[in-house]
Amino acid sequence: MKRRQFWLGIAATLGMLILILDSKTAVTGARAGLELCIGSLIPSLFPFFVLSSMLTNMVIGSPVPLLRPLGRLLQIPNGCESLLLPAFLGGYPAGAQSIGQAYSQGALSKQSAQRLLSFCNNPGPAFLFGILGTQFPDNRMLWHLWGILLVSSCLTAWLYPGSTEAGQITARSQITVSDCLYSSVKNMGIVCGWVIFFRIWITFLERWVFWVFPSSVRIALSGFTELTNGCCLLFSISDVRHRFLLCASMLSFGGLCVTMQTASVIGDLTLLPYLGSKLLQSLLCTGISAAVLYDLPLLLPPIAIICWSIKKAVAKHRTMMYNEDTNQWRNQYAVSKKNRARLRLLSARSPIGR
Repeated sequence: MKRRQFWLGIAATLGMLILILDSKTAVTGARAGLELCIGSLIPSLFPFFVLSSMLTNMVIGSPVPLLRPLGRLLQIPNGCESLLLPAFLGGYPAGAQSIGQAYSQGALSKQSAQRLLSFCNNPGPAFLFGILGTQFPDNRMLWHLWGILLVSSCLTAWLYPGSTEAGQITARSQITVSDCLYSSVKNMGIVCGWVIFFRIWITFLERWVFWVFPSSVRIALSGFTELTNGCCLLFSISDVRHRFLLCASMLSFGGLCVTMQTASVIGDLTLLPYLGSKLLQSLLCTGISAAVLYDLPLLLPPIAIICWSIKKAVAKHRTMMYNEDTNQWRNQYAVSKKNRARLRLLSARSPIGR
């Protein structure tokens, strides 16, 4: 921990030195980040933050009949089907916010919340049709993109085994509408803060590093660093199919900025499994998009084989962990050969052992 703090201190010192030496670039990046937040992010995300918080508080613990079949398919605990609404409709990081809120209220165990986080944080339709509407000539491509994102998210959920918890999960505390508004304003401020922070460093990277790479590589690097900025630059890619593939890959992963936003709203949940699941979802989304765009149905069987292999590997890993715990228990309570004869003698003399 001390070593980690040491390197964080070194990085912060270097960052402050860079800001001092090139303050004009920092101001330019901060101004661009503020314009992005005020013009795009706050109008499209803040209403979903408020509504998803209210929805999670009202219906968590109560089964939603329309969503229960999908909940069973994705192995979601009873009473938590409502989390699928902000997960698929709210956008980044509204799904993660709802899971963190349900976990903090005691409506979800840490194991269930960790698994739901692996596939319940996705780009929403407000972001897709609001920001990406000018990047593609046909809106049907955006519908196809949204469908592929949902399919890849469901495949990711299927690859992660569900919780063994049984019974109805109920919320243990209730919050008011004012609390929902307060938490949404707080989370929106966190999101905008991270966007401005990353937009400043993207401006530095564009000036010092990104100019070396081709246009498509620069857009990919910007998008995987800060999603909104990369998506706004997609129009410079002339081939619509390449644009679609890159957009699908960036949206499904979310980027480093979205990862930090997610970490800010999930409490003490672990972030490493989330990163692995988002990387897997990005690979699945890119593969399905390539199969659809380039009319290559032969890509679908390898994708299915890869998914089946990952499913088996995850299940085997869980079995090995169980056996490992069992073997540890056996080693702890094992009796050595030296004491077996004495144990037999004691059991023969004892009425219980006869």
